Amino acid sequence: MKRITRFGISMDADLLAKFDARIGARGYATRSEAIRDLVREALIRDEWERSDRETIGTITIIYDHHQHDVQERLTHHQHEHHHQIISSMHVHLDHDNCLEVLAVKGNSEEIRSLADSIISTVGVKHGKLVMTSSGRDL
Repeated sequence: MKRITRFGISMDADLLAKFDARIGARGYATRSEAIRDLVREALIRDEWERSDRETIGTITIIYDHHQHDVQERLTHHQHEHHHQIISSMHVHLDHDNCLEVLAVKGNSEEIRSLADSIISTVGVKHGKLVMTSSGRDL
């Protein structure tokens, strides 16, 4: 088990009240748990911002499958980057719209470039890249 270290934090009372409300709404049992998650999130964000680090993430897109050649262009991107796309899920949302979620793995610069090319594909209505890391070093 890792050694736990206690430390104190000084904070404006209004800011603390807002923090307590937020962590209560999210189900945290203690402030310590919430602060640990915030620190981990900041460290992971720093890790994936370095282009030499391996990152994992998801690219989520919504597109109109009636848009001319959008499926072919998206499939082309996915085949061209098969070494970075480790899994995909396709969902028919309604008569016109589809959702795709791509699980990706690679260095952060390559993943951002891939996400940009997929999200900017004509016919994609909305897209978002979410990156993280394995957290091995945390």
